[in-house]
Amino acid sequence: MRGRWQRLGTSPWWRGAAAAGAGALPAPAFPAPALWWLAYVALVPWMLLARSAPTPRRAALDGWLGGLGFMLAVHHWLLPSLHVFTVVLAALLGALWAPWGWLLHRLLHDRPSPRQSVAALVAVPSAWLMIELVRSWQGLGGPWGMLGSSQWQVGPALRLASVGGVWLLSLLVVVVNTAVTLLVIARGARTPAVAGLVATVAVTTAASAWAPRPQTDGTARVAVVQAGTIVGAERRFDREEALTRRLAGRDVDLVVWGESSVGFDLAARPDLARRLAALSRLVDADLLVNVDARRSGGIYKSSVLIGRDGPTGPHYDKMRLVPFGEYVPARSLLGWATSVGKAAGEDRRRGTHQVVMDAGALRFGPLVCFESAFPDMTRNLTRDGAQVLLAQSSTSTFQHSWAPEQHASLAALRAAESGRPMVHATLTGVSAVYGPDGSRVGPWLGTSSSTARVYAAPTAHGTTLYVRFGDWPVHVAGAVLLVLGATEAARRLRHRSLPPHAHAGGGFSRSSPRP
Repeated sequence: MRGRWQRLGTSPWWRGAAAAGAGALPAPAFPAPALWWLAYVALVPWMLLARSAPTPRRAALDGWLGGLGFMLAVHHWLLPSLHVFTVVLAALLGALWAPWGWLLHRLLHDRPSPRQSVAALVAVPSAWLMIELVRSWQGLGGPWGMLGSSQWQVGPALRLASVGGVWLLSLLVVVVNTAVTLLVIARGARTPAVAGLVATVAVTTAASAWAPRPQTDGTARVAVVQAGTIVGAERRFDREEALTRRLAGRDVDLVVWGESSVGFDLAARPDLARRLAALSRLVDADLLVNVDARRSGGIYKSSVLIGRDGPTGPHYDKMRLVPFGEYVPARSLLGWATSVGKAAGEDRRRGTHQVVMDAGALRFGPLVCFESAFPDMTRNLTRDGAQVLLAQSSTSTFQHSWAPEQHASLAALRAAESGRPMVHATLTGVSAVYGPDGSRVGPWLGTSSSTARVYAAPTAHGTTLYVRFGDWPVHVAGAVLLVLGATEAARRLRHRSLPPHAHAGGGFSRSSPRP
């Protein structure tokens, strides 16, 4: 029996399955399970597996397969839409973790020295951040499932987000995982590991105590109209109209409908524009609707502000589209995805610039769905003077998955990063509102809700360090890897220049004793 288990442990198939499973472990840290504390140890099995690989090449494969498991776990809700293509995409993106697996083996194989342990504490988290940076490009799926975003409901983490955004959270979460791994594998690495944990606590404490906090200066009463799952654009509009009528006399500053709430071009349907204007007069507030319709040149998703006399001010066209959901990247090569799933049959058109809108005395910045995952977009709107951030969304395709809760949680991070309240208004749930510190304002509207609710969101002035300095943790991580890479290259060159007899003993030269 013992020999059987030993053979199983050395089987490349078993090891590959273990790597994929270990990579999937962080997924429950995100909503809906929201086991946020799991993120601080969830990478440890994956790290232990990669550093124990018999060869660097095998460690890189463990990194790749772990990345596949991670991407598949945090995007599993795409399976009903993209089917087998979800696995293909996860495998392609999982390759980004191959160098990370190699790095773990390089620094932590066998018994790492104190110097290697210190290098691992800075290099391993920095490499993880570079992976998140690359895969955050919208063409590769965008920043969905960034490890730091699992901390959306943790007060000290939200304070850190105001300093360095979700990037700083990801960096520190991986630092903790690396420190725990060092505690497990080597007694001589305990001092650097404990020092890494103490430094993480110190940074978090300092951010909570001294990071500037935007000062609240008023309240914005924003009404969210969530229609629920209704088939047919006409019926959906009728339901949203009926729900909005309930807001008459509620003293609201703005009424927000979800993504694709209007399925017709308002220029081609003036009757709908008149009905919306009548609603604005009835509730004595502007309405922000989202038009998903064909107009000159193609199909756009547009945020349109409706006043007492109809559409007013500039509209906003969605800029960052969902890969495969709203367009197919390199359609000439990947167009076959439309035959195996629900990929977009026609590419939507993109907007060209962000817009800050005025609803009376309230200035707000709209985003559409997927765009709430991009911290740079809310940062830009804040710098342009938005008092409130708004995301119009719809997850109707994924109502019975973890996607609605995870999407709603992203708004908490965007609020904390920018120091501005954020409204996540959806067509079918989950809708949520957060204050300028990322704390929840009122209850979520679940996927079964069809209602209109008024939220009193505190507004704030001032700026956060993240708005002021941007993605500085990414630049620091890049600099760390460049310095370590240059140091390693210099060491190798010096090693090659030594006489042959000095190479004995495995790498680092020592002076031979004199007779």
